[in-house]
Amino acid sequence: MMDSNTMTIAIAVLAFVAIGGLGMAFSGGDKDAARKRARAIGAGATVTGRGRGAKVMDESAKRRAKTQEMLDTLRKQGEARRKTSGAQTVKIKLVQAGLEIPLSAFWMFSVLLGSVCAVLAFLSGFEGLTVSGIAFRSRPIFVAGAFVGGTFGLPRFVLNFMINSRHKKMINQFADALDVIVRGVKSGLPLNECIRIIAKESPEPLRTEFATLADNLAMGAGTERSLSMFYKRVPLQEVNFFMIVLLIQAKAGGNLSEALGNLSSVIRSRKMMREKVKAMSSEAKASAMIIGSLPFAVGLLVFLTTPDYIMELFRTETGHVILAGGSTLMFMGVMTMKKMINFDI
Repeated sequence: MMDSNTMTIAIAVLAFVAIGGLGMAFSGGDKDAARKRARAIGAGATVTGRGRGAKVMDESAKRRAKTQEMLDTLRKQGEARRKTSGAQTVKIKLVQAGLEIPLSAFWMFSVLLGSVCAVLAFLSGFEGLTVSGIAFRSRPIFVAGAFVGGTFGLPRFVLNFMINSRHKKMINQFADALDVIVRGVKSGLPLNECIRIIAKESPEPLRTEFATLADNLAMGAGTERSLSMFYKRVPLQEVNFFMIVLLIQAKAGGNLSEALGNLSSVIRSRKMMREKVKAMSSEAKASAMIIGSLPFAVGLLVFLTTPDYIMELFRTETGHVILAGGSTLMFMGVMTMKKMINFDI
């Protein structure tokens, strides 16, 4: 049997071991719980971060999808506008030229002008000409040709000239109009009010076009329809860019002042490039004008000095052939030079 001292020592050792084991058990559980808690917090933060990133990516994807959808829609609308009929084209050109006259009045004026040309051709005493032994002496055909040219050719030429002149003024003023909108939007004004300011303060033709745009917006025509009508009246690339920026901002959102400010810079850069190309091609244009007018100037000088010498071109069949061939070559040369010196920017 163990004595009392040995029994006391054994009990003390067992008590120490039991207390130490309990302490290790409780301390280890706290660490495991802390670790589990830390893992849970980290996992939650990761899930939250992924959720926010996914949300931002979804918004960007939706915006890109809306932008692409808008561009596709505008492309289809442009293709539809190019398929307009001849009567609609004349009517639209009258609007583009700023002429507030009905289509019937334009055709009446064209017929009147064609009749005047036909009368002048009839009174000119045309007796026909002969080319390679073939005589063209039909006076009625000559009068009918003058009537067709005066009815369909000359009015359209004048109309296109007025449209091009109006478009040049519009391009020169459009960047300033965008700057007015940018400053107005930054100061807190709505877009419609900025357009009204342009309609009141800008010169023609910008005043009339923006006044029509503001009226369409005020009457509830809608942004897309109003801008489409604006582009139909002024079919310029600058106006097309303006329409795309506003439609994308209306449907996909974004900073309107920044977008229009960038567009204004792009339009000014295009204008500077256009002027630079014009300056660089001015020498070639002058040369083309001199070369094109040289045959007529030489012919006139020869006619003033020795008229019998040059009149052989108009009296003989050989002269008629030479005139026809020279006119054809002259026309081809002028068209070639025009193609070489004109740049579409």
